[in-house]
Order: sequence, then C-alpha cells, then structure tokens
Amino acid sequence: MSANIDFTTGSIEKGIVRFAIPLFLGNLFQQLYNAADSLIVGNFLGPLALASVSSSSSLIFMMVGFFNGVAVGAGVVISRYFGARDSEKLKKAVHTDIAFGLISSIVLTVFAVIFTPSILRLMQTPEDIMPNSIAYFRIYSYGLVFNIMYNILMGIMNAVGDSRHPLYYLILSSMINVVLDILFVGVFGWGVGSAALATIISQATSSILCLIKLSRVNGAHRFEIRSLKIDRRTLKEIIRYGLPSGIQNSVIGFANTIVQTNINTFSSSAVAGSGAYSKIEGFAFLPITSFSMALTTFIGQNLGAKDLERAKKGARFGILCSITLAELIGICVFIFSPLLVSLFNSDPAVVRYGTNQARIEGLFYLFLALSHCIAGILRGAGRASVPMFIMFGSWCLLRVVYITVTLLFVHNIEVVYSAYPLTWSVSSILFLVYLKYSNWLTGFDKKHGTLSK
Repeated sequence: MSANIDFTTGSIEKGIVRFAIPLFLGNLFQQLYNAADSLIVGNFLGPLALASVSSSSSLIFMMVGFFNGVAVGAGVVISRYFGARDSEKLKKAVHTDIAFGLISSIVLTVFAVIFTPSILRLMQTPEDIMPNSIAYFRIYSYGLVFNIMYNILMGIMNAVGDSRHPLYYLILSSMINVVLDILFVGVFGWGVGSAALATIISQATSSILCLIKLSRVNGAHRFEIRSLKIDRRTLKEIIRYGLPSGIQNSVIGFANTIVQTNINTFSSSAVAGSGAYSKIEGFAFLPITSFSMALTTFIGQNLGAKDLERAKKGARFGILCSITLAELIGICVFIFSPLLVSLFNSDPAVVRYGTNQARIEGLFYLFLALSHCIAGILRGAGRASVPMFIMFGSWCLLRVVYITVTLLFVHNIEVVYSAYPLTWSVSSILFLVYLKYSNWLTGFDKKHGTLSK
C-alpha cells in the first residue's frame, strides 16, 4: 500500500482520519520527547532545574516558529501541485523549501548561541535558575538546524499525503531521547545542559531519516542533492503562503514570551508549575494539531484538483472531530491535573501552581481547537493572512494588553492563566464570523493563478 494519501478521491472521513491518526501518534511521540527533558530533569535534579528548562520553552517556540510557519506555507504549495499533478513545479517547490530551510536554520543557530544570556535576562529569568537556563538554551540552540529541518521535511511528506513515515521516525527518536536523558542526567549526572544534548541527538536522527526517505521515493517530490537550489519564483510563492503563518507563529511566540516574563516575576515554583502544565497541555493539544494539519493538506489537494464542494465537506468533518476530542481531553485534564503535574515534580507548591492553571484553562480547549482548525483550513485555501491577523489581534495584542493592564491592579498569577481561555474564545468568534460572511473558497484561480493547471 502506498504511504501517500490522495485526498481528492475516496471517502472524505476515512481519508482524513487515516491521515490524522499517524499525525496524532507522531505528535504524541514528539511531545513525549519534549516532555522527557522536563520529566527527567524535574525528578532527578529538582524544581529549580525544572524551572530552568521551562523558562526557555516559549522563547524556543518564538525563534523556530517563523521558519516552521514558512514550512506550512511550503506544504500548501506542495500539496496544491501534488493535487494538480504538476511534477515540474512540485520538484522545484520541494528543493527550494529544503534549501531555504538549511540557510535559515544556520543563521538562526548563530544568532541564538551568541545572544542566549541577553535574551534570558530580558525575560527577567530568576537569578536562581539563570545559569542552568543559559546552559540548557545555548546547547539546545546548537541543534536548531535539526529542529527546523525536521519540520520542513515532515511538512513535505505530509503535503503529499505521507504521515506514516514521519511517525516511524519520531517513535525511534523519542526512544533515543528518553534513553539518553536518563543516561546523561540520571546516570552520568551531567546536569541540565545534557538534556538539551539528548534532544539534539534525537532530532538529528529523525531529520536525517526523513531526508533519506525523501531521497528514495518515486515521484517528483524525490530529494536529489544536485537539484538543491532556490528557485526565486517558487520561493516567492512559498513566502506568499508561509509568511503570514511565520509571522503569526512569531508574534504568538513573542506574546507567550512576554507571558512567560510575567510568570517569571512570581517565583521559581510558579515557573516550574507553569512549565509542567505546558507539557501536559502539549499532549492535550495533539488532536487539535493533528486535525488542523490534516485539514490544511486536505483543502490544499482538493483546491489543486478544483473540487470545492469536497473541500467544504472535509472542513466540516475535521472541525467537528477536533473540538469534540479536545473538550473530552480538557475535562480529563481538569479532573486529573494534580496527578499529572506531580509526574514532573512532587513539590507541593509546583503541583499547586500547575493544577491551578490546568483548571482555569482545561474546560476551554474546544475554543482552541476551533481556532486552530479554521486556521488550518484557511491556510490550505491560500488565505493564511486571515488567521495571521485574527491570531495577532487576539492571541498577541489582546493577551499582552489584558495581562499587562490587569496585573497593574491585581498582581495575581491567575490573571496570566485566564488570558488564554479569554483570547481563545475571542479568536473563535472572529473565525466563525469570517467563515459565515466571506467566500473563503472562491476566486482562487484569479488570485493565485500560478498554482492553476
């Protein structure tokens, strides 16, 4: 059976679920090796070390978010050409995407390594965790090229309907990361920085395996090193679709960095508790991200094939599945949050902070799912600027203003926690209004003629 799924034919429901399940499992294992650092560091080295790892998570997302957003745009372009059966343009898009990712990731790595201490100080990282925070983030920065390249290569494979092989590689890399975390931190006692080293090795493994797979496939998306170059016209298309997603990721990452800066003003226990919850939240979001990614590819392929009605039916099905699963998971997080947070660190103060955040946010996951799925649909439809503006307004401006102003009058960490369900709800309302009153699938050929057959 071919690893690639052609979304332009067959059952809509079966196709989306068949594609989303490997994405879900792949995201699960990716989250497992992201959480492994916090789990092992928190249990072997204590709450201050856990806070050191947690303090840079939003910063890491902000730094790689732009390039991962551009990778989403490349996936839209690639899925369109795949659906339209345009082999020549598909080949150019794949190799331009990879070349751009290599150059960008090297530049970002140099920047991050040099400016690590300055950035963490700007975030008001507590002094008692500053040395370990610098060590963790700087070592992690050396492996940014693997982080970015994996997301680019995975995006290419997903765009042509292959969500299974990235899953296999993530399972292997997750196992490697857990084993190395235990070995480096628990057995050798190398400290917080060694957890970042374990992550680098695991990410390098998955990105190299993806590259090897792409070099062996049959089809126009096959990677050939002699074809590795940037085609300017194709890069413009990728940037056109990816720039809004990249900007969106960056500004949300920036907003979350400001949120983290506010959390840092409370205590190391608050930082550790919030960090533990963020890992739990990452698992809870898996159905959301899986269906969102599946919908982007589904919409992209069907618009490439010019089947608008099929695209609409798939969008409705994906949204329904995502919000249902997200809310069920949110209820579980609300109920079991004390146990879940204690897995990372059993310090009572850490558990209290993490549980409090989980119970303020958990029951609102359906709004997060709704926003992400509609954003994924609009990206697949070539309207990535819409989620960029909506999320910039609600998840960045509104979130930062709400927290900054409210904390002036009520210096309570619950203010920070409540900002998330508030802004998720606002963005969901705006997305629903846009879908209801806009013709989001019409005018595609006229506006984006370069992707037409």
